[in-house]
Amino acid sequence: MSPFNGFPPETFTFLADLKANNERDWFEANRDRYEAYWKAPALAFIEALRPGMAAMNPALKAEARLNGSLRRINRDVRFSADKSPYEPMLHLIFWPGEHPNRGAGVHFVLDADGVGYGAGRWGFDAPVLARYRDRLQDAADRAALLSALEQAAGIGCHLDEPYLKKLPKGFDPAPGWDYLLRYKGIVARTTEGRFMPGWISTEQAVEEVLSRTRTLMPLVAWLHDI
Repeated sequence: MSPFNGFPPETFTFLADLKANNERDWFEANRDRYEAYWKAPALAFIEALRPGMAAMNPALKAEARLNGSLRRINRDVRFSADKSPYEPMLHLIFWPGEHPNRGAGVHFVLDADGVGYGAGRWGFDAPVLARYRDRLQDAADRAALLSALEQAAGIGCHLDEPYLKKLPKGFDPAPGWDYLLRYKGIVARTTEGRFMPGWISTEQAVEEVLSRTRTLMPLVAWLHDI
């Protein structure tokens, strides 16, 4: 695999063109650009990140393959009103568990406007949701989550609005933290749009992403332990 020296300008041009021409005929006519400027640099980036991700606590998997750390560009349109066949972005995920989509993880997204990142665990199932709410009742455990979220906010990663408008039944108001009970998944991510850092086109992107990942690891570790 080629060494990673940064994402080239052609990556962003391809993503912008795909956004404007999101159809299969256009994509097939530009498949060589997809291979050269989307897939190849993304896989090289993941491979360059792999040793640093493995050194996290807990260790994060960085698998340089499609449907590993590199999410496929094809959209699942079966249940969506938007039938555009492709995601005009590049989505990477690094995770500590058995499956990239069934636990906590760190996400890095690149589109025509720049980059975004975050960490969390989507859609708690019923047993995980019950354990999450139980852990919030423990003052020390709750403080650890609040500290992890504050740390994530320091690099621009914030929670979306809570899923529930009111506290779930059986829980009393607790000013300062009871809003956490209204979530059914915890994801802290950059929410103010993409930004285009100079480092994304250089080999320095590896350490920049690893640095942000280290900041997000307390949140990943807390959610991984639910």
